[in-house]
Amino acid sequence: MLDKIKLGLSILIIGVGISGFYVLSESPQVVRVAAFIVALIIAALVAWTSVPGKVFVVFARESVVETRKVVWPSRKETIQSTGLVLAFVFVMAVFLWGVDSILATLIRMLMGTET
Repeated sequence: MLDKIKLGLSILIIGVGISGFYVLSESPQVVRVAAFIVALIIAALVAWTSVPGKVFVVFARESVVETRKVVWPSRKETIQSTGLVLAFVFVMAVFLWGVDSILATLIRMLMGTET
């Protein structure tokens, strides 16, 4: 129950930040944005103290660890893969254009409207 209250409070704080952004319409843009960012930070801190917030933080940390394990392709591999994809797209475009042209010609012949 306490976690739901904390998450609700976080949403309320975000709402206050959005409202404050519009209430401060006469203030400089920097002040308005700073007020909204402060509200977001406070909301994040309140949400972080809840169990779902702590679970999310653990998930985020594990995600960072997993992204470090990823083997990213080299520049050469990326260029080769991109070239292969572009070649395939070109071949398919030519193939579909040919099929479309043949079918259009056949339909014109069947309808007797050969041009």
